[in-house]
Amino acid sequence: MRCPRCVQTIHRSAAQCPHCGFVLSDLDDLYGSGEVRLRRLSDMAGALRLKERQKLERLLDEFQTSFPQLFFSVYYGALEDRANIRQFGLWLLNHAAYEDLDISRPNDGGILLLVDLNTKVASISFGYMLDSFLTEEDTFNILAKAHPHLLQGNHLKAASVIVKQLSRVLRKKSRRAILQQKIFGPPINQSSGAVNALERIRSNRSNRSAAEQDNFKSIQTTRAVNKEKEP
Repeated sequence: MRCPRCVQTIHRSAAQCPHCGFVLSDLDDLYGSGEVRLRRLSDMAGALRLKERQKLERLLDEFQTSFPQLFFSVYYGALEDRANIRQFGLWLLNHAAYEDLDISRPNDGGILLLVDLNTKVASISFGYMLDSFLTEEDTFNILAKAHPHLLQGNHLKAASVIVKQLSRVLRKKSRRAILQQKIFGPPINQSSGAVNALERIRSNRSNRSAAEQDNFKSIQTTRAVNKEKEP
């Protein structure tokens, strides 16, 4: 993986970036240390109309049907200048408690598409279960195919392209992994003592402080969360 701050390549189990000294607690200081209740589709910025949200939710369902161990989530927001989209995406996937997902589907098998409507910039974050199947180059190429639609404000089309391209990459990598396992045997498991940067936090969901809630809300759009555009 790449460090969210300096974008240098680091090992996911590293407790600290050897290049810039970044640690996950830096993000907790910035955004809060508690869990954030979300749904797989969180349209904080009102980017989609009602019918578009319904279509995108069906795409997310189809993705989970195709990849039962994984899930795909989308967050539309209007981030403040202080919010680095890569860092915020890592923090959000680490702290999200998805209300419409079964707890048996952990965040380490999650993929988060984060779109900042202020800058029209998007980022993809993913859990460590996908390290063998996704690379930074993969996510960059996937986002590049959707970028023209993001610039045009066609967010449903952009998300559809991303889900389609991502599914294609995962199927291709999965077939390759199955073939290699048949030839060389199963891989040796990594040490269980490794520190997983995206390990899901499940405890104390209801004990998040008011200060943390306010800190999280400050990076969201000032528009109402539940406001729906007319179709």
